[in-house]
Amino acid sequence: MASSTPPGFLEMYRQLIAAPSVSCLEPNWDISNRQVIELLGDWLKTLGFHVEIQELERQAGKFNLLATMNPPNGVTDGGLLLAGHTDTVPWDEGRWTRDPFTLTEADNKLYGLGSADMKGFFAFVIEAIRDLDMRRLTKPLRILATADEETTMAGARELRRFADLRPDYAVIGEPTSMVPVRMHKGHTTDCIRITGRSGHSSNPAAGLNAINIMHDVIGRLKHLEQTFKDKFHEPAFEVPYPTLNFGHIHGGDAANRICACCELHMDMRPLPGMHVNTLNEMLHECLAPIREQYAGALQVVAMHEPIPGYATPADAALVRMAEAISGHTAEPANYCTEAPFIHDLGCETIVMGPGSIRQAHQPDEFITLAEVLPAQQKIRALIEKACCA
Repeated sequence: MASSTPPGFLEMYRQLIAAPSVSCLEPNWDISNRQVIELLGDWLKTLGFHVEIQELERQAGKFNLLATMNPPNGVTDGGLLLAGHTDTVPWDEGRWTRDPFTLTEADNKLYGLGSADMKGFFAFVIEAIRDLDMRRLTKPLRILATADEETTMAGARELRRFADLRPDYAVIGEPTSMVPVRMHKGHTTDCIRITGRSGHSSNPAAGLNAINIMHDVIGRLKHLEQTFKDKFHEPAFEVPYPTLNFGHIHGGDAANRICACCELHMDMRPLPGMHVNTLNEMLHECLAPIREQYAGALQVVAMHEPIPGYATPADAALVRMAEAISGHTAEPANYCTEAPFIHDLGCETIVMGPGSIRQAHQPDEFITLAEVLPAQQKIRALIEKACCA
């Protein structure tokens, strides 16, 4: 027999952590988020929410959930959207000292994969609204749970499939220690592949060494990096210009062979307001002389669809509301979230949730017990301010 109310806070946390939902581009790591979505759907239905679950068109076996509580006055537009992703990154078994799928309470902390980033956020939300008198709502309250934020953001790219999703405000519960974040950079990831011609190392001129060409590519990219610093500036960020990072490189197979293939994986992070193609166009322009010199040798392949930056104005109503409730001035962030896709729904959007970003993607991920009750109270205050008379 189904329970008439969701389980207690720690039990919700335990069940969410125990449901693997790893998102990874490597198929042997990737896991459906269905179990997490079904848990959330069942709990929210017991609270009276209308729950809609959609399988992604882009990714079979992955699901988004939208739960809606409309007010008694019949208003269906506006209100507050509390949003988060249900997936986690993979885990490094050699570095975790605890079972990542068992919620462990120790040292005044809750340990587990997704405890901070960010499945645990949904337990905070449900606990915050468990005893809320829904008759007090004057605007809709919605809860959104998405898939594959940690890889392609496929779930966030399909939000317009939910009919009439037009909130006034959206709060994405990524771990910010409940400090509001009102802007962040975007993200692109590219593979630069050089295809040369192998041969015996005793006569280097008999082949075409891909490592040598990549050396020239990196030199040109370092100049591009300086161009980013000189041309673009947003003083709100600690790093106030678009960044370029060389993250992975591999080439060749033996010291006595001319290298026939070399790959570089790199990312770029555009500032808010920049078109997602701007840095990509500059990248291709930078590498054009290499293409001309070595016809057919160079390829640039996008490893995922670009993610734009986003910004909500400092004087927006939601920013001021969150600052008053949290006691902190809104900040920028260097990491990337689903905010630009949710912001595109036409709502004021911030990132603000329990847990520390320093715990994200780390072994022995945790959230402290000391922040549980204050975070629940602040989430409840946001709901009442945005949705209740």
